[in-house]
Amino acid sequence: MKKLYGVIGDPIAHSMSPAMHNDAFQKYELNATYVPFHVKPENLQDAVKGFKAINLSGLSITVPHKTAIMPFLDEIDPLAEAIGAVNTIVNDGGRFIGYNTDGLGYLKGIKQVVPSFTESKMLLIGAGGAARAIYFTMAQAGLKNIDVANRTLSQAEFLVGNCPYPKNSEVLSLNDAENQLSKYDIIVQTTSIGMHPNVDSSPISVDYLKPTAFVSDIIYTPLETKLLRDAKQKGARIQNGLPMFAYQGALQFEMWTGIFPDTDRMESVCLKQLGGKTC
Repeated sequence: MKKLYGVIGDPIAHSMSPAMHNDAFQKYELNATYVPFHVKPENLQDAVKGFKAINLSGLSITVPHKTAIMPFLDEIDPLAEAIGAVNTIVNDGGRFIGYNTDGLGYLKGIKQVVPSFTESKMLLIGAGGAARAIYFTMAQAGLKNIDVANRTLSQAEFLVGNCPYPKNSEVLSLNDAENQLSKYDIIVQTTSIGMHPNVDSSPISVDYLKPTAFVSDIIYTPLETKLLRDAKQKGARIQNGLPMFAYQGALQFEMWTGIFPDTDRMESVCLKQLGGKTC
């Protein structure tokens, strides 16, 4: 019997996950399919009941359901519990268990460029859900020095104050972060600033960026944001959001099937979905 997997969100038509996961099912000759489900917030609890009733094998969760779905699950992984968001559900004998692979996906992506980072000093730009996943995961992985810059300082302070893992963190305004940029080895941009169609926007200036720095932006539309273009001109190594997206999906696939898939192939599928465009 064919296994059924899916992704829920509102909206959901834009999701690249079905193409990515179905290609992997085909590559590894698995009798499974992955479909998008458009679920409105007011129907979320009923949707979870329905997925359990049909014995859905696994589920990806995207906005706006990553936090709202948690009370309807049977168990939540400790890291996902700490982050306060779930992006993956595994059906374990009828029990729906929630995990978060967003931060782990980022971690695997950065390791391709910066294999050893625990002694580095990181600047995290933003304090939303993606920032929370990355911040908690990097702290759990042993990175002790992580500063957070955000337009709303109270949100950044809440993020720092709620992280249960050891770390040294300072909360900064975006202007202060710009002026101190030379002290950071890793800069991670997690906001929507610079996303298509606002491709000429950047959250900070890189005037004081050191050329040995690594700059990542979790946006992938465009593939190269203004922040990344500016950082590259300063000599820094850069990475867009596709590795994080591919690795978070690969980790989901591994949880569901026991197979860790070809992430380069997953990135290629996503690039094809994006039309190979940079904007």
